[in-house]
Amino acid sequence: MSITKRVVLAGGSGFLGQWLAKELERKDYEVVVLTRSPSLGHGPITEVSWDGKAIGDWTHYLEGAEALVNLAGRSVNCRYTPENRREIIDSRVNSIHAIGQAVLNCKKPPKAWIQAASLAIYGDPGEHVCDENAPFGKGFSAEVCMRWEQAFSEVQLPVTRKAVFRIGFALQGNGGAMYPLTKLTKLFLGGSVSHGRQYISWLHVEDLNRMFIWGIERDDIKGVFNATGTAPVTNTEFMKKLRHVLYRPWSPPTPAWMVRIGAKFMATEPELALTGRRCLPQRFLEKGFQFRYEDLEKAFRDILTRKTVKPSQ
Repeated sequence: MSITKRVVLAGGSGFLGQWLAKELERKDYEVVVLTRSPSLGHGPITEVSWDGKAIGDWTHYLEGAEALVNLAGRSVNCRYTPENRREIIDSRVNSIHAIGQAVLNCKKPPKAWIQAASLAIYGDPGEHVCDENAPFGKGFSAEVCMRWEQAFSEVQLPVTRKAVFRIGFALQGNGGAMYPLTKLTKLFLGGSVSHGRQYISWLHVEDLNRMFIWGIERDDIKGVFNATGTAPVTNTEFMKKLRHVLYRPWSPPTPAWMVRIGAKFMATEPELALTGRRCLPQRFLEKGFQFRYEDLEKAFRDILTRKTVKPSQ
């Protein structure tokens, strides 16, 4: 088994992991995905079973790897019951503990560990612009992110370079949070949410993949980075441009009380739609990262009008 250009994606079977795996494969990396439900197929991407919390047979794939990217974590798109809160936190913290121990056991540890995190660590700061030095917010979502990053910072690795990517709203037409928004907008339900002033810090998934490639290949990518675009917009502007690209007229806003009622029926939390943050990728810009998609309408047209192939195909 070659160990020259291997990247291990922990929790890589989800939306972001699938697109990143395809990009890494295109760049001739050997891709190993750690997942709870590995495929029985024999394609170019190797899927290996893991439970996200304990050392197992998957650990030998870390030996000599170029990098590991940890995307593991239970979806936050749910009701925040006590049980779900516990699972959301444990799934993030436990995966870090397991990977950390596995890396420490390696004779030739991975060169880099890129840890996925979230801009939700800044809470709901309104119009305040958040770079990587902005203060942390309050509430459950911010608490999850703080405990997530704290677990990662506590892993002391003598060789492996470490970086945290606080990821924004990744745009891709075939999955993620864009799917329900696009569906609603096509049904003439694409109005702003509540007052519409909450900010959405977005980026095209292609730019996000390029950030991950930087994290894998560049020795100067270490520490905390906001993995988001340069042009956050309000919810009102976001939905306006989406309607325009999908040739839909103005739609009435959805009041906050209706969002709260709808969230119960959809088994999710209203704060996911009612809160927002205005973040910038200051450290990536300082490193000279150049975005391919800085205009939201251009990004929408790319992901919604071109013919794309789902990453699972």
